[in-house]
Amino acid sequence: MTTRVCFVCLGNICRSPTAEGVFRHLVAERGATDFVVQSAGTAAHHVGESPDRRATATAARRGITLQGAAARFDAEDFERFDWVIAMDRANARDLRRRAPTPADEAKVHLLRRWDPHNTAGEALDVPDPYYGDASGFDEVLDICERSCAALLQELEAARG
Repeated sequence: MTTRVCFVCLGNICRSPTAEGVFRHLVAERGATDFVVQSAGTAAHHVGESPDRRATATAARRGITLQGAAARFDAEDFERFDWVIAMDRANARDLRRRAPTPADEAKVHLLRRWDPHNTAGEALDVPDPYYGDASGFDEVLDICERSCAALLQELEAARG
């Protein structure tokens, strides 16, 4: 059984491609072939663009490849994915508004739900590094590595 996961942020050039790249990397390390992993944005600002060069460079330093071109997540995309993982509360709200059915709305989750450093559940958003310096991209990658590892573990455990 294939599990289909889409990571979603606003423009699909920083946070969501980072989460996608991290998750793909973890899946490949485990030799799993039963995952479809993509990313998208709730806005169409950057459709067709490659991931941000700063995010790409940060990931490459850790052996992770960011690939693809920015795409927009539309209501029809709910049919294609089992899990829709939002990078922040604003994008989660937008995704839930777009969900055609309650079942589709239930597919939307915040990535930091799986962050083991977020034990109190207080840090809900993956910060947007776009207007900041390089340290923001490292922070996003750290969050994605921790959270995606825990998400993958949960998805694999659910399969039995």
